[in-house]
Amino acid sequence: MHRIVIVGGGAGGLELATRLGNRSGKAGRAHVTLVDRCAVHVWKPLLHEVAAGSLDTHAHEIAYAAHSHWNGFTFVHGEMTALDRERRCVKIGPVFDSEDSETEVLPPRGLEYDTLVLALGSRTHFFGVPGAQEHAIALDTLDQAERLRKRLLQVCVRKRAHGMTETDEAVDIAIIGAGATGVELAAELRRMEHALRQFRLLSESPRAAMRITLLERGDRVLPALTQRVSDTTQDTLEKMNISVRVSTSVTSVRPDSVEIADGASIPADITIWAAGIRAPGVLASLDGIAVNHINQVRVTSSLQSETDANIFALGDCASCAWTADVLVPPRAQAAHQQAMFLCKALSARIQGRAVGAFKYKDHGSLVSLGSPTAVGSVAGITSTGKFFVEGFIAKLMYAALYRKHLVAVSGLRRALFGLAAHGLGRLLTPRVKLH
Repeated sequence: MHRIVIVGGGAGGLELATRLGNRSGKAGRAHVTLVDRCAVHVWKPLLHEVAAGSLDTHAHEIAYAAHSHWNGFTFVHGEMTALDRERRCVKIGPVFDSEDSETEVLPPRGLEYDTLVLALGSRTHFFGVPGAQEHAIALDTLDQAERLRKRLLQVCVRKRAHGMTETDEAVDIAIIGAGATGVELAAELRRMEHALRQFRLLSESPRAAMRITLLERGDRVLPALTQRVSDTTQDTLEKMNISVRVSTSVTSVRPDSVEIADGASIPADITIWAAGIRAPGVLASLDGIAVNHINQVRVTSSLQSETDANIFALGDCASCAWTADVLVPPRAQAAHQQAMFLCKALSARIQGRAVGAFKYKDHGSLVSLGSPTAVGSVAGITSTGKFFVEGFIAKLMYAALYRKHLVAVSGLRRALFGLAAHGLGRLLTPRVKLH
C-alpha cells in the first residue's frame, strides 16, 4: 500500500490523518501514519483557557492511540529529528520516561514513506530579546499551558500567605504581544479572578487584584484584524481594568520585571510571551528542504515542497502564497482548509491523478474576550466583504469553531456525546482547576 506519513498531530495534521484513515486506510488503499511527540491532542486555540485554569484538559484531550484505532490510521509516538530524502525515511528520536529523563521508553526509529506531510505547527519567536526565553512562559504546547497555570496558582497562594504583612498581595502579570493569544489570555485571566477569590486563592482585599498589563509593539491590539475590531477589543479590555500599552517595545525580560524601550520597568510576577511565531527549527535541517526566514517550508500551490514533490506541508509550518504579496495566515481555519484539500489531493495522487491547487478562503476571525462576549469579523453569506460581530452572538460563533473541529476529527456522534459529558462534568467541578 501507498505509505503516507504525517508528522504533527495539531488541528491540521490530526484532521488529515483522520480523513485519510477513514477514506483510504480502512479501504486498504493506503497505510496512514501520524507521528507526534505528545500522546494526546488538545486544540491549540484552547490553550489560553488551560493556562487560566478554566478548562480541564482531561475533558477535551484526544488520545492519539485510541483515535488512530477508531479511524483507520497508525500512531507513532516520538519527535522527528532528521530526514533522508533519498531513502524516503523519517528519523524519529527516542521517547524518555516523563519522571526519569534518562530512562528510554522507545528507541530511535526510522519510518519509511511514499508521501510525507509536514504539519508541525509553529513555536514562539522571541526575536532575540534578552531574557525572554529564560524568564517568559510561551503558550505553544499543553505542557507550557499547564506550567503557566501552576505558576499562577503558586504565585496567588504565596501572595495570600504573606497578605497579613505589609507585602503587596497583588499579582502582577505581563503579557507581551496583543495578538489573538495575548488578548484572549488577558481576558480569560480577568474572568477567572472571581473564581480564584471564591476558593480563597486570592483574598477579598482590593490589593489582591491581578494587575494585568498587555504590551504590543505595534500601534494597536490585534494588528492583523480590522481597525474596528481592534478599537472595540481595546475598549473592552480597558473596561476590564487591563492595562493596554501599544507602541511599546520590550528590550529585556527579567525574573521579576519587563524592561521597555523608554527605560521604564514593569513589575511582573509572571511574564507570558505571545509576540510572534516561527516554524520549528528542525525544518531548516531536513536534508535540503527549502524554507523561509522563519523556517516555514516553501510550498507550491499544491502544498508540495518546492524541493521535493513527495513532501507536502500544511498549517503554520507552510509558507503558502494566498495572493501575489500575501501568505496564507497561520490560523486554524487555514489548517482545516488545507487538511480538506490534501485529503482529496493525496487520494488522487495514490490513483495517479493530478493533485490540483489549493485556494484559501478567509472566513473572518473571532476573538474571545471572556465568558460572555467575543468580537470579530466574519465573511458575509452573499458578499465578498465581512461584517462586524460582537457580544453574545459572536461568542456563540466562536464556540461553534471548536465544535466544528471536534466534528471534523471525531465525527458528529462522538462529538455530541463528548460535549454532553463535558457539560455534566462542569456541574460537579469548580470553575477553576485548583491543583
